Amino acid sequence: MTIEVCMGSSCHAKGASRVLDMLRKAISENNLEDKINLSGTLCLGQCAEPGANMKIDGEIVTDITEENFPDFFENRIKKLLVNN
Repeated sequence: MTIEVCMGSSCHAKGASRVLDMLRKAISENNLEDKINLSGTLCLGQCAEPGANMKIDGEIVTDITEENFPDFFENRIKKLLVNN
């Protein structure tokens, strides 16, 4: 799985760096380093969306916040890994 977190100025202002840190921690705690390729990327063109944005295997996902991150990780990332 490839995850690219937007590091553009709008996402940065909406907490993308904190979401990236949470993602790194969750990947490590779940021993998923060998299953997820994590990186930052420039603007994804979704600046009007609330929260941080990212691409997961080429699909843009919007509105990731510190508050909804735990549900996002459990219900999106881990489910995708199980189903692949």
